[in-house]
Amino acid sequence: MKLGFVSAILDGWSFEEVIDTAAEYGYSCVEVACWPQGNAERRYAGVSHIDVENLDDDQAKHILDYCEQKGVEISSLAFYPNPLDPDTEKQHTTIEHLKKVILASEKLGINLVTTFIGKDQWKTVEENLELFKNVWPPIIAFAEEHGVRVAIENCPMLFGKDQWPGGQNLASTPHIWRELFNIIPSPNFGLNFDPSHFVWQMMDYTQPLYEFKDRIFHIHFKDIKLYKEKLNRVGVMAYPLDYMSPKLPGLGDVDWGAFVSALRDIGYDGFTCVEVEDRAFEGSREKILKSLELSAKYLSQFVI
Repeated sequence: MKLGFVSAILDGWSFEEVIDTAAEYGYSCVEVACWPQGNAERRYAGVSHIDVENLDDDQAKHILDYCEQKGVEISSLAFYPNPLDPDTEKQHTTIEHLKKVILASEKLGINLVTTFIGKDQWKTVEENLELFKNVWPPIIAFAEEHGVRVAIENCPMLFGKDQWPGGQNLASTPHIWRELFNIIPSPNFGLNFDPSHFVWQMMDYTQPLYEFKDRIFHIHFKDIKLYKEKLNRVGVMAYPLDYMSPKLPGLGDVDWGAFVSALRDIGYDGFTCVEVEDRAFEGSREKILKSLELSAKYLSQFVI
């Protein structure tokens, strides 16, 4: 397996600075954020380290040459919007940019894009599956035409009142994954699996790896701390951030030995990227770098 990090934590840094940081702290890959220009609607969104809308051959060559020079790979091009947004204008703009990310992934020879299915938070799961049937088959067909795989993260995108009541990403459970893969059985359609999202949903985060081993295209390493005293006070129907908090790997409730062991069991030998969303490590360049340093040191006992 190859250890990397998600570049979204390095907002405002240049592509070269991102790759330099990976090389300095011993990471072998980076999942590179590729959002469109403009204001972000949430934390860690709106970050772009490769401008896919203006990626020409010279820029692509520079990116690849710089990565080779530093000994760092790009694991995937990342864009995590809401392609099922009920605002049809937003939905169209999102899908058009997602296609540009797919084309950029092809041009750079990465051939992987990590993203969300999206969700209309005001509709039922069944209604969202119908939306998925209309929206996503052409996207995956487009990706297939260009030899690019699409990996969907399992984050429910439900944290507070802005995503209430249903969250903004449909692909949140194994039951729903089965429905999605029945609708689109393409080998280019798979998962970017993050165990932390199953911790606060009180779900087993190792067993699904065995069932969906052929669909695991990419891995996120993020931890979650569940505060039982808060949960006992507010209950599981509260906003999730009222009883849990994202943490660096090793500082939460994920059993990383068990999780990585399961990855070894299924023969996964691909990219594993630290996703830093721990508020204790925000606010300064020094704290951000410390988060990457600590994560690399901790995970080095599992991923070499």
